[in-house]
Amino acid sequence: MKTIVIMGRGGTGKTSFVSLIADYFIRTQQTPLLLVDLDPDQSLGEMIGIDLRTEGKKTIAELLEETFIEKGGTTIGIPPSKRIEHKIWEEGMYEGEKLDFIAIGTKWVEGCYCMPDAALRDALSRLIKQYRYVIIDAPGGLEHLNRRVAVKVDDIIDVLGPSAKSFAHLERAKRVAEESGVIYSRFLSVGGFLFPENLTERAKNIPDVKYLGKIAYDQAVAEKTISGDPVFGLDPTNPGPVSVMNILTVAGYMINEQKS
Repeated sequence: MKTIVIMGRGGTGKTSFVSLIADYFIRTQQTPLLLVDLDPDQSLGEMIGIDLRTEGKKTIAELLEETFIEKGGTTIGIPPSKRIEHKIWEEGMYEGEKLDFIAIGTKWVEGCYCMPDAALRDALSRLIKQYRYVIIDAPGGLEHLNRRVAVKVDDIIDVLGPSAKSFAHLERAKRVAEESGVIYSRFLSVGGFLFPENLTERAKNIPDVKYLGKIAYDQAVAEKTISGDPVFGLDPTNPGPVSVMNILTVAGYMINEQKS
């Protein structure tokens, strides 16, 4: 079992990257997968074709609001995260044939994401053992990483955008991970589809961060993103899937395509 955290500033193509990774793992039968959406925008579900509401499921933020605000539940005594853990499994998780999916959701009440993050962290610690890969789509902000939603991960991959701010974000993310006690094996980076080629050498020379390559611009991915259709099932010879396959090969995740 491996846990992969994908992060980066908004607009870098991070969620498309997560979706294409999952599509590749499914195509090459590297399942079961668990996809976790930590982004309040909740765009990952759309890109993989899963609508939690339609499926009769709720986000973690909705479960917490329902339990502790609408019903007036107290947060005194048993930790709130433990009190709703069974709800995350029963009411919050979409279970598919080849992948499962949970989302932290949008928190509409005042305060930080501390309680949703704690609930997710405790649930994940018990869930992840049954999956081949757990892929976490983390937002541009570093608050979830700072609160150690995943205490131990294999790879943290930062998707770089077309500006110097992406390099600053990567450096902050690495520092936050180290100072908050997140245990990881590798810190990696990839160039988003807008990442300029003239910054490749800079990306390759970041200390202790391996650069895996660039996500290719793919018109089919762009059209599906605009239309709100899932990116699953694209022709594997398209530029987007090919570039992601190459990135995963460099990262060491490649397997024989004949298994697909």
